Amino acid sequence: MDLLSLLDPSILGGTMRLATPLLLACLAGLFSERAGIFDIGLEGKMLVAAFLAGAFASTSGSVWVGLLAAIMGSLMLSGVHGLASITFRGNQLISGVAINFFASGLTVVAAQSWFGQGGRTPQLSGPARFEPIIFPGALTKLREIAQANLPMKVYSQVFSGHALIVYVALILVPVTWWILYRTRFGLRLRAVGENPAAVDTAGISVVRLRFSAVFICGILCGVAGAYLSTALQAGFVREMTAGRGYIALAALIFAKWRPWYAMAACLLFGYLQALALRPDILQKAIGLSVKVQLLDALPYIMTVVILAGFIGKAIPPRAGGEPYVKER
Repeated sequence: MDLLSLLDPSILGGTMRLATPLLLACLAGLFSERAGIFDIGLEGKMLVAAFLAGAFASTSGSVWVGLLAAIMGSLMLSGVHGLASITFRGNQLISGVAINFFASGLTVVAAQSWFGQGGRTPQLSGPARFEPIIFPGALTKLREIAQANLPMKVYSQVFSGHALIVYVALILVPVTWWILYRTRFGLRLRAVGENPAAVDTAGISVVRLRFSAVFICGILCGVAGAYLSTALQAGFVREMTAGRGYIALAALIFAKWRPWYAMAACLLFGYLQALALRPDILQKAIGLSVKVQLLDALPYIMTVVILAGFIGKAIPPRAGGEPYVKER
């Protein structure tokens, strides 16, 4: 047994890449749910964003056009969710589930109609993708990395070689903490999720704050979806979110709606996904052969365990999921 091999730099580097869409979606849900709007539709927003990013990046040849299209598509779905749950005071869970079903069908039909490649977009390359950022002195060739010492391996595989969005996601964690806990907007946002009547009494618009949170959620989901199709992979394929929106929700509950804990939870899920891609390292670590199918299922098993074990312990915002009706 060699348990230290579980901390192999290649696994940790893969963790960073695979945790990024989870982290962005988790922060998106954090803003929305802190304002009292539960959003099951993270999965659908990411899926539509991934399709639009891949489609527009392919047709325009620019990854930035794809990113903008992804954000706009996600914002439109956020607007629909906001109208349903804030303006018309509908059931927030049903609205989110409807968005997921809508996105699942729409992306496949639109991709087939647009490109005729079985529900996928053409392969992206060059300026149509987010290329990895190589830090000064970092190694890029596998042979050189294999022969390098441990600090150089960590520098080259864990810190260097990621797309821009990976670093943006990491920076957004302290930014989110600062916004929520050190700004007037964040204080009001958290207050809306706990006691919207008190916020309304103070002369602050509950509707405006909740819509702001929903649109921030839409922007972050758009970036997460764009990352999937233009950085993590080279194009859109059907159902490419693969339940990441639900995993992000589980991570959010596990983190008790706190940014730093959310990052730790997403890194844990990302690590399990990275480990599933390297069963040889796990076999070397524990000395036993493990079925690849079991490793693939680990993040989803953990999601169920977290939802079953922590849903009663993690206390959500008090007014979460409840439409606000102004007293006259």
